[in-house]
Order: sequence, then structure tokens, then C-alpha cells
Amino acid sequence: MARTICRGGAFALVALWFTVMAVAQDDEAASVSAAQQRTAAAFAAAREVAVHGPAQLPWVNEATMSLPEGFIYVPRPQADQLMDAFGNSYDERFIGLVFPAGDAGWLVVAEYEHSGHIADDEARDWDTDELLSQLKAGTKEGNERRRELGVGELEVLGWAEEPSYDPATHRLIWSLAARDTASAPGEPQTINYNTYVLGREGYVTLNLVTDSEAIATDRAAAHTLLAGLAFDPGRTYADFDASTDKVAAYGLAALVAGVAAKKLGLLAAAAAFLVKFGKLIAVAVLGGGAALWKKLRGKPA
Repeated sequence: MARTICRGGAFALVALWFTVMAVAQDDEAASVSAAQQRTAAAFAAAREVAVHGPAQLPWVNEATMSLPEGFIYVPRPQADQLMDAFGNSYDERFIGLVFPAGDAGWLVVAEYEHSGHIADDEARDWDTDELLSQLKAGTKEGNERRRELGVGELEVLGWAEEPSYDPATHRLIWSLAARDTASAPGEPQTINYNTYVLGREGYVTLNLVTDSEAIATDRAAAHTLLAGLAFDPGRTYADFDASTDKVAAYGLAALVAGVAAKKLGLLAAAAAFLVKFGKLIAVAVLGGGAALWKKLRGKPA
């Protein structure tokens, strides 16, 4: 369980915070240049392999994503290069990244967790207020680690969308609003919009990172991707065989309360970057960031 709930930090996309700091300090100009080179190389590599929808994407021999038109998928290892350029870690659970083909500023991190079969009976009578309390408590504990890392502390403000589970499709959706305690008054809240599909012995997550000003529009992208994701025949939730298959050590509520408390910490800073990536921050930090972003969205010759 401990290994599972630590997964979120690996996919943080706390994008280029070290570079942002470097921009503010002339004596660290060399660091900016190095970051610029890494990012340019990562975007160039990603553009060569980027898959523009519509397309069928087989994922980890478990599921298939029907990528719609208007969406761009970057697979591994090129997605790894982007994560490296953004100053983030990842592990074997990472599948890839999904970007909008248009001007929206969201980004989706796709992962597969071989957790074992998740019992979903908790969803019938779970207490979302209690789940929120657990999330707030877990986030406060995580602030100790964030202080050690020099990352801003977080405050969970509440549900942006309360957890909902569809037992027919085995899809889970929930979303939190949070803020960096050092953020200025009036700044947009960070929104992590989480969607899951449960399978026979694990689950795929699609985590959309945006902010409170854009979530009303951006959530449609999350639902579109979720609708296009399905486990393959023989690997669906209904294919579970209790006599042979691995069973998870936790239930559905832990995917909300336990996993999220760990995940939220380093994801929170991502929204501020992503929403502005093609605008102010990328231009200031990378000197050609907006052009790189547009090149990723364009198809290779």
C-alpha cells in the first residue's frame, strides 16, 4: 500500500520550477540555458513520435485508448524526456502524456497501476465528507515533506467535483480544489481532475491538470478521453477470476483518500505552469517556449 500511494509525486509535472527561479537570478543564467536545451531536445523528440487523433492506442497490454481528433499523445520514452525536461521523475507505471491540439493549457498524465482487483462495494455508501477530511489530513502531513523539498505547502479547499462511481462501466471520477499557501489572493485554484477505469487486476488513471478558471471547459476533455478508454477482452473488470487473480490490499475509497493525499502534493504547482505554458512562463523561461509548444501540436513533415 505504501508503495502504491507514493506514485503521485512521480508524475508531478512541477514544471521547470528550478528554471523559473533561475530566470529571477542573473547569476544562474547558465542553468536557464541548460534547461532550454533539454526542453528543446525533448520537444523535438516528442514531435517526431506524437500521435494525432483519431488513433487506436494499445496501452500496456491491458487497455486501448481510442484517441479522438483534437488530441495528441506522446508515448514513452519520448514522454520520459519531457518529464525529465520538466524536472520530474516517473516509473514503470507511467504510460504517456496527452496534450490538446488546440490552444487549451491542460495536460493529462496517463498511468497504469497493477494494484490487483479493486473491490468497488465501498462506493455504495461512502461518506464523501469523511474522504475529504482524510485528504486534508494527509495533505497536512505531506507538507512536512514539501518543506524539505522547498516546495510550497498546500491547502485542500474542497471538492471541485465529489467522487462518483459508475458500477456499470467501472469508472471513477473525482476532483479536488487546492491552493499553494504562498499564492497571492485571487490566484486561480489548482484543479486535479482524476478519472479512473478499473480492470481485471489494476486500473488506468487519466489525471488532467488545470486550474479553477479553465476547469469548466477542460473537464470535457477528461470525459472525452475517459469515454475512449476501455480494457481489452479478457482484461476487463468482469473477467476477474477470484481463484487465480491478484486482489488489491485496499478498496475504492483508498483511490480517493489514500492515493490522492500523496499525489496532490507535487501536482499542485503544475496547473499554474500548464495553463500559461504557451503564454508568459514558457516565453520567459525558455525564450522560445511558445514556438516549441506549437511545434509539438503540428504534425512532422
